[in-house]
Amino acid sequence: MLVSLWVAIGGGMLTLLIAAMGKQKNETCRDYEITVSADKGTDLFLDRAEILKLMKAAARGNIKGQSKARINLGQLEQLLEQNQWVKDAQVYFDNRDVLKVTVKERVPVARVFTAGGRSFYVDDANRMMQLSDKVSTRLPVFTGFPDKKRLTDSDSVLLNDIRETAVFITADPFWNSQVTQVALVSEGAAGWQMEMVPLVGDHVVRLGDSEGLQQKFDRIYLFYQQVLTKTGFDHYRQIDVRYNGQVVGTKRDYKPKPAKL
Repeated sequence: MLVSLWVAIGGGMLTLLIAAMGKQKNETCRDYEITVSADKGTDLFLDRAEILKLMKAAARGNIKGQSKARINLGQLEQLLEQNQWVKDAQVYFDNRDVLKVTVKERVPVARVFTAGGRSFYVDDANRMMQLSDKVSTRLPVFTGFPDKKRLTDSDSVLLNDIRETAVFITADPFWNSQVTQVALVSEGAAGWQMEMVPLVGDHVVRLGDSEGLQQKFDRIYLFYQQVLTKTGFDHYRQIDVRYNGQVVGTKRDYKPKPAKL
């Protein structure tokens, strides 16, 4: 008797499942809703029209009114995530047969110029991205990146240094306004070094890599306060803060003025 009951229940569930699957095949997409988001305060490089264009290409036609069974949700997500600006895509149908599309944008944190003049963005995951012809955003600028088709391990470390330094500069109002660019300088076997070029003052600051950035910039700030405010911001041609607890200033070589006869 108990076995017969379970067989009946199992058969009923199977019937319901088959019926539900058959119903789903006949259902159509009633509408779609597209949401594009990024971190607060950042520009959007994608809009709903671009997302819809990609979706139509994947579905080979209009989305609205198409059979739900013909819309491959996993394929749609993969296609959207192939776009360089898409960090994550979620595609699903709600209980009203509305296709929900949620796209999270990648966030560029730095603009980089190569030694050959090419330019690209670096995002918060160290990914290199082409510039957008729609939106231009103000970001910390890094110059002198190597022109290579394939990046070495050393170049990948450099990208990480760029990202961490750019994020630090952007987060600090003073340095965000004071730093005009960061030059990337190769020192052979010693690797890459970063040199900060300030807005105020005719000098460069040798930062080294991105390790201990907070302490390095704190030492620069103290040097500005305690020394450069007295000597002038052009008195030193180079300030080196690469080493723990040290600030090494190299004075500018002044040519003596000719004596008056």
